[in-house]
Amino acid sequence: MILEESFLFFPSRYPEGEWNPPGLDFEDVEFRSADGTRLHGWYVAHETPRAAILFSHGNAGNLSHRAGTARILHELVGATVLMYDYRGYGRSEGRPGEQGILEDGRAARAWLAERAGIDPRQVVLMGRSLGGAVAVDLAQDGARALVLESTFTSVPDMAAVHYPWLPFRQFLRNRFDSAAKIKSFRGPLLQSHGDADRIVPFEIGRRLYDLANDPKRFLVIEGGDHNDPQPVEYYAELAEFLDSLP
Repeated sequence: MILEESFLFFPSRYPEGEWNPPGLDFEDVEFRSADGTRLHGWYVAHETPRAAILFSHGNAGNLSHRAGTARILHELVGATVLMYDYRGYGRSEGRPGEQGILEDGRAARAWLAERAGIDPRQVVLMGRSLGGAVAVDLAQDGARALVLESTFTSVPDMAAVHYPWLPFRQFLRNRFDSAAKIKSFRGPLLQSHGDADRIVPFEIGRRLYDLANDPKRFLVIEGGDHNDPQPVEYYAELAEFLDSLP
């Protein structure tokens, strides 16, 4: 279990990070997960939003390391955004694990929907890497749209890529099985993946996309590695995608 968690979760706890990023007007918010764990997030409101986006980040760092993404989603994409930390990350209490993190995502969506005055199924679910698995799980309940960046089919598939000599598959407790869950979502999907990704191979991202229902669109980030920022052109595509939503 210790080896599994060290492979999967790399949280940075407060005060590590930049908690007063310049140029980002946000509100510090707190809410609780289903088991009472206190969670922390940044709420960035837009006066005339294209969408209300719940952004679930990857398995390393904390939300303060994604300030640039929050700024772009607000300014270039024109969205209201809630970016939050899972349990054990940043200012959020607790210790990360699959079930807890998925419940944290549900709590964040409920908070955003109430604050924005919309039905939870009208939230756009956006996730990068591990956050994509959180978004796919939430999308089973319905969503206005699903946006995935550099994400994977399942944790066992990832373990087979990075530790092919170890019998991980039958022993892993954390599964994040997006390959099985994405088939339940029938709304619009925008998925992107770098073709030079050395952490989540491009083929794994494409395999997840192939399992998804229509309508869907796949964007190849040419030369993009896993931790490279998305190009400006990507956000133009994202804004166009949001404008096309019912």
